[in-house]
Amino acid sequence: MKNVVLIGASGFVGTAILNELLNRGHKVTTIVRDAKKMTVSNQNLTIVEADVTDTDALKEAGKGKDAVISAYNPGWKDPHIYEDTLKNYPLIVESAKQAGVKRLLIVGGAGTLFYAPGKMVMDADDVPAQLLPGIKSLGEFYLNTLRKEKDIDWIFLSPAANMTPGKRTAKFRIGKDDLVVDANGDSNISVEDFAVAMVDELEQEKHHKERFTIGY
Repeated sequence: MKNVVLIGASGFVGTAILNELLNRGHKVTTIVRDAKKMTVSNQNLTIVEADVTDTDALKEAGKGKDAVISAYNPGWKDPHIYEDTLKNYPLIVESAKQAGVKRLLIVGGAGTLFYAPGKMVMDADDVPAQLLPGIKSLGEFYLNTLRKEKDIDWIFLSPAANMTPGKRTAKFRIGKDDLVVDANGDSNISVEDFAVAMVDELEQEKHHKERFTIGY
């Protein structure tokens, strides 16, 4: 059993990760902006209402924990998502380090994966304009900040190009820097299976200071 902090537990991906963690018997302390959005009740669950900008709260929650899992997202409708992502993600990294946490597992984006030689997803012509600020900011955080991080054992788990509600199959393929696609060239993963991959990594610790991706 691991004892972890989960940031963003009330969001789309965070909810799936929380369910997977609790179903496997791990102890979870969640950091959420609005505790009223938390509908899960479990003896292994502690809910802390705090914003990610509250670094003291993050550090306090992280003390003595095995890992921090971050599903932080300012919100796709946040007009300042680009700026908020680039400002707040380094705070999460720094808080985890100052709390003495050994591992930081981050819900990444598919934006920095390659769909063709030398061509990243976030530069493709068919990316919806309204999603670009969020996709690019998370990509830039990974490329310019996280990859240079030496003081904490981090992973950046990128989903397939399309992550949707679906079924938990626990059957998927793992890739490195290229988008994982099926025989038809499509790149898909259910959010439930993304959560499986994240908690597998928490338990098995197969990747260190690197990005990897999954898909069917």
